[in-house]
Amino acid sequence: MKLKVWFLETRPQFLLLSVVLAFLGTSLAWYDGAFHLGYALVAFVGLLLCHISVNVLNDYFDYKSGIDLKVERTPFSGGSGILPPALLTPTRTLWFGLISFLLAVPIGIYFVVTVGWLLLPVILIGAICILLYTPFLTRLEWPEWAPGVGLGTLPILGFYFIQTASYTLPAIVAAIPSGILVHNLLLLNEFPDAEADREAGRKTLPIAIGKAKASIFYSVLTAIVYLWIIGAVVAGLMPVFSLIALLTLPIAVRAIQGAIKYRGKIEQLIPAMRDNVLVVLLTQIFLGVGYIISGIL
Repeated sequence: MKLKVWFLETRPQFLLLSVVLAFLGTSLAWYDGAFHLGYALVAFVGLLLCHISVNVLNDYFDYKSGIDLKVERTPFSGGSGILPPALLTPTRTLWFGLISFLLAVPIGIYFVVTVGWLLLPVILIGAICILLYTPFLTRLEWPEWAPGVGLGTLPILGFYFIQTASYTLPAIVAAIPSGILVHNLLLLNEFPDAEADREAGRKTLPIAIGKAKASIFYSVLTAIVYLWIIGAVVAGLMPVFSLIALLTLPIAVRAIQGAIKYRGKIEQLIPAMRDNVLVVLLTQIFLGVGYIISGIL
């Protein structure tokens, strides 16, 4: 039973994002003629540890600030639900998050030494996003950029670099949608927690600009993802089969409609939050598949 509690504390339903990021980053490298299964698997372990770390540390700081005691939990927001009933102590949770991060450090060092020091900025910025997001960055206006960068764009570039030993403009262009999608994943999930977050001194977008404007901002960024992919294909920076990512557009439209119509009742927002998760995951999967098809053909 205790092992199950530790497992649930990692918020495993969200860790699928790491799988998707690893897949997309590796697909980009494979398309450009570089594929190293061993490196990809080791890097995935490192990314997974970082993802676990940020989830657990977020849970710890949310509990210590009192947020977890005030929010109404949903399948997509409100924390793991482990700390309020004392299934784990805050101290053990903090150590769990820190140890997960520290276990990822040697993996990062290994790749910097064996592949190249140009990976170091990616690792350092990612580390800042992990360690400072909840206790510090959420108290600045527009903190959602940090997950977008640290758990979206940078992992894609990291997986690409460790297998190609370089960064290219097409790879950077292909990594941008991931950053926007993960940004939006956090943004929409923040709507139900806005009141509790405000009391804790946070300044997420739903608090800083209000939920109505935040929903519009979310909608615009979602549209930009698809326009970016189309524009990149037209410009020759992404292969034409990347356009299969547009298959998620109907789901994105439903998520946008749910965000705009949200009037404070959580049960009204949950379908949009679910659709948002599907957009984030499936869009990136389809992008990776598009690169693989393009490489085969």
